[in-house]
Amino acid sequence: MRSVDELLRSLRVWDPAVTELPPLDPAGAPGDPLELFTRWFAEVARAGEREPLTVSLATADAEGLPDARVVMLHGADADGWAFATHADSRKGRQLAARPYAALVFYWPVLGRQVRLRGPVTVAPGDEARADLHARSTGALAAALTGRQSAELGSTDELARASEAAWERAGREPDAPVPSWTLYRLRPDEVEFFQGEARRRHVRLVYRRTEGDGWERRLLWP
Repeated sequence: MRSVDELLRSLRVWDPAVTELPPLDPAGAPGDPLELFTRWFAEVARAGEREPLTVSLATADAEGLPDARVVMLHGADADGWAFATHADSRKGRQLAARPYAALVFYWPVLGRQVRLRGPVTVAPGDEARADLHARSTGALAAALTGRQSAELGSTDELARASEAAWERAGREPDAPVPSWTLYRLRPDEVEFFQGEARRRHVRLVYRRTEGDGWERRLLWP
């Protein structure tokens, strides 16, 4: 078996056969980061990015120790970038203790990243319920299985709970899941990173100003 180092040396970043690196002109960027995010999201989806909705969510626990995982974007609008989980999951408990987080999207098909940091708020319960019940039967079954992040005795135990959850989700598509929570990150800062073949990457940062405006700055790559 090849070592990790050997595998790393055999791989290419942004292989031209599968990756395009379009230019980003900071002077032509819109004044609001949501507008640029929406444009980029549509472009990477058209370019064939398999799961552009996946995003890394970073939180910190009560002691300030960092944690990260991949979740799915549930929406983005003037109120913030939305994701969901159980309130009693690890990330739910961390957000209750420290309601501030970071999100990182990585879209290699166009050599792009989007990074966001800001406070996180809990959406009203009716919005969380509507969001969950607008999703697939599998999403509801997963939510009904519950106990996310708790210790699991065996895979058989999970299979039994999952089968019961799938049966209920099919029979009761509006089944309530009290712990299911919709969160919104309202960014103080949004960075757009566009890769460039000669490593002259463009990093355009939006920072929120008083009165909910935005200022734009460039960063060295």
